[in-house]
Amino acid sequence: MNAQLLAEVQAWIADDPDPKTAAELSKLIESGDETTLRKYFAGFLQFGTAGLRGPIGPGPSSMNRAVVGRTAAGLVAYMKERGLSRVVIGRDARYGSEDFTEESAQIFSGAGFEVFVLPRPLPTPVLAFATHELNCDLGVMVTASHNPPQDNGYKVYIGPTADGIEYAASQIINPTDGLIAKEIDLVNSLKAVPRGKSWTVLNDVVVDKYVARTAKLAPRPGSLKIVYTAMHGVGTETVEKVFAKAGFPNLVLVSEQAEPDPDFPTVAFPNPEEPGAIDLALAKARQVGADLVIANDPDADRCAAAVNGPSGGWRMLRGDELGIIFGEWIARSMVQDKTKTGAFGNSIVSSSALSKIAAHYVIDFKEVLTGFKWLAKIEDLAFGYEEAIGYSVDSETVNDKDGISAALFLAQIATDLNADGKTLVDLLNEVWARHGFHGTEQISIRVSDMSRITELLAGLRKNPPAEIAGRAVSSIDDLAAPKDGLPPTDGLRIWLDGGIRIIIRPSGTEAKMKCYIEVITKDEKSANDLLNQLRQPLKDFLA
Repeated sequence: MNAQLLAEVQAWIADDPDPKTAAELSKLIESGDETTLRKYFAGFLQFGTAGLRGPIGPGPSSMNRAVVGRTAAGLVAYMKERGLSRVVIGRDARYGSEDFTEESAQIFSGAGFEVFVLPRPLPTPVLAFATHELNCDLGVMVTASHNPPQDNGYKVYIGPTADGIEYAASQIINPTDGLIAKEIDLVNSLKAVPRGKSWTVLNDVVVDKYVARTAKLAPRPGSLKIVYTAMHGVGTETVEKVFAKAGFPNLVLVSEQAEPDPDFPTVAFPNPEEPGAIDLALAKARQVGADLVIANDPDADRCAAAVNGPSGGWRMLRGDELGIIFGEWIARSMVQDKTKTGAFGNSIVSSSALSKIAAHYVIDFKEVLTGFKWLAKIEDLAFGYEEAIGYSVDSETVNDKDGISAALFLAQIATDLNADGKTLVDLLNEVWARHGFHGTEQISIRVSDMSRITELLAGLRKNPPAEIAGRAVSSIDDLAAPKDGLPPTDGLRIWLDGGIRIIIRPSGTEAKMKCYIEVITKDEKSANDLLNQLRQPLKDFLA
């Protein structure tokens, strides 16, 4: 075995606070499995604007107590330099979440910080709310959101301000992520890091406050029959409390997916957007004659919905469709109630329809980079969304995407429309009649090696295509260069003849290449025909 690698592994084992992962590494040394060891020692798990996220396992390239502990120690150094000292930690129900919470609490406590821990596995929006409500300088959420079962992660929220940025209890952006990463790099040993045992496990007061505030979004409860799935995550308990507080009838739960289960046994990927993920919910809807289906991802910060079409067939609403429903409804309410003010915003990969709704109702609009951390920085945000089913319908309560408030607000919209003999699809059709039909689609290509994405984007920059899918390329925006006031990001925005927009970028949280298409036509059939023509050629182009 390579002597340098062996020395690195042995040093890590000696410093590992978890005897289980230390033993795993020792067995790999004994068996001489250098290939696996190199996978676990391929560099420290990168800390960025999504915090940490990766597969659970031993060594610096995986999610484990040693990696989390060093990250917490880096956060301690970052906070001390800025005079910050108040922390709240939340967690989901994934493998490792309890241990990673304990590891973090010990290290924050050992630094002399005032530390709060949420009472049990709870949704990410509750942690974001608690960060603001408890006036904390830092919030940490142990979750891998909608990633596969073998993953876990570590989201970081900043309380009021830091590094000249008005955070208002939202997720970190540049330069904060880089500054924290530098402090993590300086942590050479966990054994030298002081640990404490003094922290406060919160009771349900902060949860109840979140429930009460969120329930106010729906003052006119109705009697619609709504099927709900938590996708084996932590959403059920809080969602049920919010709906009950608002006065809605009991949700019809998808029992097989209602309780937290870190194995996510009924889905290939615990993401409502993935094919087949809400099949059980749709079956339940047909069984009980439901009016609406709502799904959260496992940490309940994202929301998806399905509707029963006029022909009697259930279908998922695309993330953009749900965003347009929320945007149109909130815009109308702002026109009716002049005391309601604020700006709209969405990410560059989302539909352009929201900007047109904002212009129609004379509402300020801002386009931001992909990731809700950017939307959360829009001043006085009245509504923001990204097409990956993330929505902020109440930024004063949670300055982040919130799948629970979105679920309740959608139920209220559907209830109000039903009272007028209309549906969510009718509302969409009113928008299409005014602005043209905006057809959008996301194509995701999973990769085993992220370098494949880097190579593809580099190739496109060096040799830009003249045509795609038989349509001429009219222009290309390299998003790595600052444009329209946006910070640089890795990706390309390609315009084809006919106003077709294509954006290609790496996923920020998974080993995926993502391609986003938008076509604008006179009706849905024309859009679907055009998307059908583009779909396979684009897949071949990206392969």
